[in-house]
Amino acid sequence: MNILDTIIEQKRIEVAERKAQTSIRQLEHTEAFSRSVRSLAASLQQPGSTGIIAEFKRKSPSKGFINKDADVTAITEAYTKYGAAALSVLTDGPFFGGSFADLTAARKNDIPILRKDFIIDEYQIVEARSVGADVILLIAACLTPAEVERLALFAASLGLETILELHAGAELEHICDATKIVGINNRDLKTFSVDLERSLKMAEKIPDDKLKIAESGIDKIEDILLFRRNGFKGFLIGEYFMRQENPPVAFAGFVNNLTTKA
Repeated sequence: MNILDTIIEQKRIEVAERKAQTSIRQLEHTEAFSRSVRSLAASLQQPGSTGIIAEFKRKSPSKGFINKDADVTAITEAYTKYGAAALSVLTDGPFFGGSFADLTAARKNDIPILRKDFIIDEYQIVEARSVGADVILLIAACLTPAEVERLALFAASLGLETILELHAGAELEHICDATKIVGINNRDLKTFSVDLERSLKMAEKIPDDKLKIAESGIDKIEDILLFRRNGFKGFLIGEYFMRQENPPVAFAGFVNNLTTKA
């Protein structure tokens, strides 16, 4: 069993437990559920946008803790202040050290927020809306094309956008009318190896009407410029900033250099 299989097995247990504890009706009556949703697609396509989806992540399954005691409020506020197009917040606890509390704290920022987790059930999408997320992630590697379409349509019915995440060419069949934003993860979730060239080749096969996002393994200005030349509008970066001694300062410097070189 690979890492992804292990995570999904645990996720099914978690979702069943949370369903037993909190009903959908209760989630629908939270204050955040009725708030206006911010559009990731609009933010990425806004003139002058950095395109950076800056991620808050404490740890990963492959590397353990990256920044165990990170202050989510201070870091996400800095990301927003210095030009992030959107935020990504991990809500998986066992494998990534995330929580709903992290996303709720980040919600103070007035830019789109992605709930970064392993979505396998409509219940999790209602949860995402109830804690203030604007976008959910659907990972093709752990869903069938039919499941992707069903979950993406359900998200849209709640006003949420979806990023469909692909890792391999065989997953291109998961793209459908309901998936407007397609992310290509440069890191294989089964082996955790990174390959930017593979991502660029896959991108050539994504329909032109989809908004393309590059995910993971991005740690240089040149990486973003390369992806921009190949039609990408968004760049999800998490680990690079989070492992720096001072993530806000690292992010501000990165954006400044990007602006200069671009």
